[in-house]
Amino acid sequence: MTDLMSIFDRIDGYRDEIIQLQRNLTARVALGPDNGGQGEHEKTAYINGLLEALNPDMLQEIKAPDERAHNGYRPSLIAKWEGRQKDRIVWVLSHSDIVPPGDRSLWESEPYEVMVDGDRIVGRGVEDNQHGFVSSFLALKAILDSGQTLKRSVGLVIVADEETGSEYGLSYVLKHQKDYFRPEDLIIVPDGGNEEGTMIEVAEKSILWLKFIITGRQCHASTPHKGKNSLFGAAKLILALEELNDWFDLIDPLFRPPLSTFAPTKSEGNVPNINTIPGKNIFYVDCRILPQYSVDEVLSASREIATSISAETDLQIDVEPVYRQDATTPTSPDASVVKALAGAIKKVTGKQGKAMGIGGGTVAAFFRKEGLPAAVWSTCPDSAHQPNEYCLIPDIITDAKIFACLYQGEYGREITEP
Repeated sequence: MTDLMSIFDRIDGYRDEIIQLQRNLTARVALGPDNGGQGEHEKTAYINGLLEALNPDMLQEIKAPDERAHNGYRPSLIAKWEGRQKDRIVWVLSHSDIVPPGDRSLWESEPYEVMVDGDRIVGRGVEDNQHGFVSSFLALKAILDSGQTLKRSVGLVIVADEETGSEYGLSYVLKHQKDYFRPEDLIIVPDGGNEEGTMIEVAEKSILWLKFIITGRQCHASTPHKGKNSLFGAAKLILALEELNDWFDLIDPLFRPPLSTFAPTKSEGNVPNINTIPGKNIFYVDCRILPQYSVDEVLSASREIATSISAETDLQIDVEPVYRQDATTPTSPDASVVKALAGAIKKVTGKQGKAMGIGGGTVAAFFRKEGLPAAVWSTCPDSAHQPNEYCLIPDIITDAKIFACLYQGEYGREITEP
């Protein structure tokens, strides 16, 4: 049996360990203060113990000050194992925090107690992002437990605060510990992908969240002429904002979907009773903008549309940016990390990796902003943030084998461009 097949054989035997790791991670609830929790301490401490058991050459806890959190900080971890080849480190970054379960009546089981149904593991956080940590960790464990020499140096990074902006997570880590990472390293973020495991995400759209405040005059519903109905203005504005699709209509086949999107989402309550004309309405629009357009262009166009509706309805309309993340320079489809991932995918599954862009945001953007090429990849059913979030044990096993190939430098150079 070859060295690599021996590692694969060991990974194939990790089913019970995968379930146990997922059970222990899920039970350690890691909600940040913005999501109603006190931080990621218990989960991070458990992961720290797992990493220590593999005898890393370096293990550091990074504490981002956050007075709202337990002990006044948010914890992240960086661990590294020296390999025979030290010229290029394989970094895998996962995040420890999760989102709340939402409406628990929609769950078939307790969100923080995993349910195993055949090959399916159900629980909050099992895919987002415990899948990525478990697969990358078990790949390393399989190599070390087999007594084989680690060919490439490997680093595992576990960050806080990915779900609410990363100010206390990767953004803080890169601000204070950027020197750990180099442009020639292979940086992988296993926090997105497709069911086939072929999507290698190399680009992200800009994100812009807009708040629209429509102010009129409240009155009794029996005398609507005495007021100014803000709900009427909100409805007209929502329909008018569809013009953004025509103004920003470029198609880029690198992305899925291949165009910019402008989706009305959250609406705040206006009046509690039916027989009152509302004097104020507030709603939000989530914009995912192709990199060919600037965020400021979309913001300006949105305000222009709002001004037009304001004049038409005699209502005051204010437009406020709530959050923006400008697209960074994409990772090239020819980057070493993309080619290495594609080669490892081909070696393990026989499938062809594809460089693609997405509308969602990941922490890979923070690496790219610092000139560090990063790729987002995993094999997953994309159940993140949903009720009954789940992952598949065979997917974790497959991903662990792919990580093992990367750690051992066992990959080709195959890549298919869109």
